[in-house]
Amino acid sequence: MGVRAIRGAIQVAENTKDEVLDGASELVTEVMRRNGVVADDLISILFTATPDLTADFPAYAARQLGLTDVPLMCACEIAVPGAMPRILRLLAHVEYDRPRSEIRHVYLRGAAALRTDLPQ
Repeated sequence: MGVRAIRGAIQVAENTKDEVLDGASELVTEVMRRNGVVADDLISILFTATPDLTADFPAYAARQLGLTDVPLMCACEIAVPGAMPRILRLLAHVEYDRPRSEIRHVYLRGAAALRTDLPQ
């Protein structure tokens, strides 16, 4: 069994607790669904948020999904002038027996514009 990293991002509508938690929950759920990952496959998840998202911790949404024994961490993205606003990102490390070419990185809502090279 190998270790793989899966990326994802979602743009939320506004800086509210509900938007941050709902967006993070949607992102985690979709990353797991598209890649056939279950909770026991997860090694850790790093969440980042653009500096304009401060209403709640995205990792809390993962806890609400039942990921209670997965190490989670939140950080702030660097404030690059002109960068897309209200973006939550994740980097999930998973135990995965498939080749890297089969990983499906997930970019949802407005964040799909960040990776136009990937199939949606």
